[in-house]
Amino acid sequence: MNEIRVPQNQQPMQASFRATPIRRSWVSPTTLLALFLMAAVQLALWWGWTRPATDLPNFTGQVTGFAFSPFQRGQSAEDGSWPAAAEIRRDLELISTQTRNIRTYGMQGGLDRIPELARDLPLTITLGSWLDTRLELNADEIRRQIAAARSPNVARILVGNEAILRGDLTVPQLIGYMNQVRAAVPGKPVSTAEPWHVWLDHPELGNAVDFITIHLLPYWEGLPVNDAMRFIMEKYEAVRAMYPNKPIVIGEVGWPSRARDTGAARASVVNQADFMRSFFVEAQRRHLDYFVMEAFDQPWKTSFEGLAAGYWGMFDLDRAPKWSLTGPVQEYPQWLGWALGATLAGVLVAGVLLRRRPDIRVQGKLLMAGMAQLFCASLACVLLMMSTTYLSSFAATVWAALIAGQLLLLVLLMADTFEMAETVWGRVWRRRFTPIAAPQSAKMPKVSIHIPICNEPPEMVRQTLDALAELDYPNFEVLVIDNNTMNPGLWEPVAEHCARLGERFRFFHLGKWPGYKAGALNFGLRETAPDAEIIGVIDSDYVVNPDWLRRMVPFFADPRVGFTQSPQDYRDNDGSFFKRLMFWEYAGFFHLGMVTRNERNGIIQHGTMTLVRREALKNAGNWSEWTICEDAELGLKLFRQGWEAIYVNESFGRGVMPDDFAAFRKQRFRWAYGAMQIVRGHLGALLNPFNRELTLGQRWSFVMGWLPWIGDALGVVFLMAGLAWSVGLIVAPMRFDFPIALFMIPSIGLFVFKITQIMTLYKARVPTGFMNRLAAALGGLALSHTIGKAVLKGLVIRSAPFLRTPKMTNAPALVQGLVMAREELLILLATWAAMVGVAFAHRFSTREALLWCVVLFVQSMPYLASVVVSLVAALPTRQKPVQLPALETKPLPVASSPVLARSGAPG
Repeated sequence: MNEIRVPQNQQPMQASFRATPIRRSWVSPTTLLALFLMAAVQLALWWGWTRPATDLPNFTGQVTGFAFSPFQRGQSAEDGSWPAAAEIRRDLELISTQTRNIRTYGMQGGLDRIPELARDLPLTITLGSWLDTRLELNADEIRRQIAAARSPNVARILVGNEAILRGDLTVPQLIGYMNQVRAAVPGKPVSTAEPWHVWLDHPELGNAVDFITIHLLPYWEGLPVNDAMRFIMEKYEAVRAMYPNKPIVIGEVGWPSRARDTGAARASVVNQADFMRSFFVEAQRRHLDYFVMEAFDQPWKTSFEGLAAGYWGMFDLDRAPKWSLTGPVQEYPQWLGWALGATLAGVLVAGVLLRRRPDIRVQGKLLMAGMAQLFCASLACVLLMMSTTYLSSFAATVWAALIAGQLLLLVLLMADTFEMAETVWGRVWRRRFTPIAAPQSAKMPKVSIHIPICNEPPEMVRQTLDALAELDYPNFEVLVIDNNTMNPGLWEPVAEHCARLGERFRFFHLGKWPGYKAGALNFGLRETAPDAEIIGVIDSDYVVNPDWLRRMVPFFADPRVGFTQSPQDYRDNDGSFFKRLMFWEYAGFFHLGMVTRNERNGIIQHGTMTLVRREALKNAGNWSEWTICEDAELGLKLFRQGWEAIYVNESFGRGVMPDDFAAFRKQRFRWAYGAMQIVRGHLGALLNPFNRELTLGQRWSFVMGWLPWIGDALGVVFLMAGLAWSVGLIVAPMRFDFPIALFMIPSIGLFVFKITQIMTLYKARVPTGFMNRLAAALGGLALSHTIGKAVLKGLVIRSAPFLRTPKMTNAPALVQGLVMAREELLILLATWAAMVGVAFAHRFSTREALLWCVVLFVQSMPYLASVVVSLVAALPTRQKPVQLPALETKPLPVASSPVLARSGAPG
């Protein structure tokens, strides 16, 4: 390589690479203070969330009776897996220590043996049968019930359970079954069990029974727990007043320990204990006859009755009591271990990240420590709730998928937090480079500038070439490689203009050529002057500054530098909101993302305004033609080979932006799709801990840089799943429960944080006002769906898909805008329809319903942004756009045109 001679005090690399590195120690007083404070806050929040309830009434008597279902873990009447006799016996022995009365619900699967199994226990049985629309099964139930009811420990008989409520039987049918049992088992009172309102609505049923059995479950009435006792006693008295001469038995009374909210009713262990203890005290005072709903949790019922059906027991599925009859009650007695584990994990996560940037000011350290604690606490809370939930194999799979999704969301949140902390509050920037122009007397290496073009407007390319002709650099050449342009009217004027500019400019027409841009660039490498040591690449629309090479080439004096990069910039801001939106959305990447990546020597090479050492490019295997983002892929290959990169946050050239939303979206699709191709091609180098080609900082730059795009893909998946789940919530509300709040809140929080982060970062580092910051955020949001689709396709499809640009360019602006964003518009309308449907189906009666609607609304925001931006882009601008100079039409002699025409495949 030719030597670059500059004065000693102008060596461009000296200050950059010889700067004293930051000592990576996170035990500074401010770091310890931040970690300690946030750890203390988390422990305090855990304590506040789980502190025991001490104001509940105490009950010192004996429970009058329990509803008894002996199904064990993994058993279900739905699939015919019934409890064995030994299991039933153990449950009877346990429950006999708590009460003297039980009621049963059916005769199948050996449950008719309960009186026999309890014969020597101090238990009196109210024997129940299950009746529904299956007449043959009903006949068998009645036959078995009659046989079992003759046992001396059967005191009362219940024929059917809520059969009238479900509509399975008519009142005359049910009366007929009761009369059949009464005739077969004389001397034992016979009744049926129904909710309170059925007895009030059907006096003929009440007159046909020997005693009234009512179900009082205020949770299903949507009442708060502190109003539940008033309600059940009011309904009890109403039924007693209607049937003053008949005994009243409360057949079911209870409160679930876990379920979705029903109106103002909140299911929890504390509320269950509060209600049941209050009821026990009142029942003892009034001498009420009752059965608690129920003895043991029965999660098999959730498939047809909803989540609450599995959690009515005073004992859990493993037969452990959920709470005691006296003393404090705690929702999560095991909270301390989870809290300590989450707090320690939060300290470690924040400590590791702060060790990478100990120069961050105390505000940033507090933010990092706080978000790390929130990150770990969220996961711990989800896992804690999962540990208290009965999960089938399918449910466990769903939970695992949800936890994995939440983990990714929280990782995104941590990465965004770290970027904000180091960008806003970082005090030391170790890799900031100031380009210093080499003196005129310096001997400069030759630069070969390559411009691939395809179907480009010749007047635009001419302006690019004119700017290159004005470069203040003594030793360069320009290769224009036209590929896959079939219209001679587009490429011939460019060839003629190259001839006009002189021998430094060479034009190649390749015709149909494989590899697209990478294929053209590889052709250019083969045609590059042998003495060229640096390869420059610019897009065909870029007008470069005259000092571009003189100021950037000197960085190659350091033999470790493999490539340099300066920002993309734009010159066609016509004053419209759409152009401003794009301009500032692009600016965020170059003023923020590239700056922080440069600190870790992990920038994204983006294909224009880049200079590459020819030796490094050759050793890397030239430009890769298997990816549509050959520029970023080359940068990663160079990093894997140990080269340094230089990013100078100063504009040396300006191009043009997309003209409409469809083009804007198509460009971002290509970037995101290409990124996923690169991830697949370099997965080992990025994620394999035993592959040391990349530094930890470089891995972080690439993985965390592309992770938000993966988050957009996850957002698309979550939205599709959310829409499908919303259909279930609307049409089958008993079978579909809302996800727990801990799964819904992070998506809302991440959205709010992302907007806050963008506005904060832009305010700190991007020189623009509030409205432009808002426009940039809107532009980024509008691309979320496109990026998400690109990521999903890029992870599974090897070849780049064809993107169709919407037509109807002559239609009205409103129609054009809607057509360009038609997919996003349809999804937006579907999401809002789902939100309205859930709101009406559940009447906003619970926190979960409200929260789910908020989640759907937040998920719809990217789609609303897409439609808005597309409409704005389609509107005609009021200001005159920037005009490119007209093409010189004077013909040149053909002989003077140095065109090397090529067609077909290389070689």
